[in-house]
Amino acid sequence: MENIYYLPTHEYIRVEGDKGYIGISEFAAKQLGNVVYVDMPEPDDEVCAGDDFGAIESVKAASDLYSPVTGIVVAVNEALIDNPRLVSENPMANWIIEVTIADPTELGDLLTPEAYAEHCANEKH
Repeated sequence: MENIYYLPTHEYIRVEGDKGYIGISEFAAKQLGNVVYVDMPEPDDEVCAGDDFGAIESVKAASDLYSPVTGIVVAVNEALIDNPRLVSENPMANWIIEVTIADPTELGDLLTPEAYAEHCANEKH
């Protein structure tokens, strides 16, 4: 089973060993609608937990993207450069950045899938 954690701002991190794949949740993708642009950092850039690392734009809105953890960007999802809509179609499969996780204890500050589902349910009211 993959370990997936969320920020209240609707980013997820899927943890595989010391790496994490960060993207936006299905809830966020539905709210945004058709994504037209994803601003991503460069490989080797540092990201810090809670800080923004880029932005995502749709036909409806633009939002900053926040990192769930501190780490170094290993890769960006190059497919999103030519086809940012992939995020809208399947946000959990189409991560935005891959990072090495500097401090795994930061994962304890994030929401579990159950807590995130409750957060989203409360946000709809």
